[in-house]
Amino acid sequence: MAHEYKATIRWTRGEDEIFSDNRYSRGHSWIFDGGIEVPGSASPSVVPLPLSREDAVDPEEAFVAAISSCHMLTFLSIAAKKRFVVDRYEDEALGVMTKNENGKLFVSKVTLDPTIEFSGEKVPTPEQIADMHHLAHKECFIANSVLTEIVVADLPSH
Repeated sequence: MAHEYKATIRWTRGEDEIFSDNRYSRGHSWIFDGGIEVPGSASPSVVPLPLSREDAVDPEEAFVAAISSCHMLTFLSIAAKKRFVVDRYEDEALGVMTKNENGKLFVSKVTLDPTIEFSGEKVPTPEQIADMHHLAHKECFIANSVLTEIVVADLPSH
């Protein structure tokens, strides 16, 4: 069964921008179902200010956030099925952009660094937490869709 996901990306040239001189705003909007609108921009590390926006999400940040969010949602589902109670999950995810073998920039690695708080009578051991992270990585739709190396900080490998 196929699922479809839609995003509308909207950019409009400013009235005072020539465009062909390559000096135009990279600020734009991402519009999702339900009407939520997210300000988007090129990363200021790629396109200097003022042509980019610091107060907007850039594609690289969104990529890291999508991986982190997918991993978290999968982890939470696994934990719930195992009857663990998660009170809080916060991830300080970090993406690194490098050049590939063809000299093209790509997000080569995303490190997830979650802090998870559990409560209740059944609290998982560190080994059970590691197993849930490994399974979450294996089952995450986004992780299964990208070539980027994804690791969880301080987690033993399987």
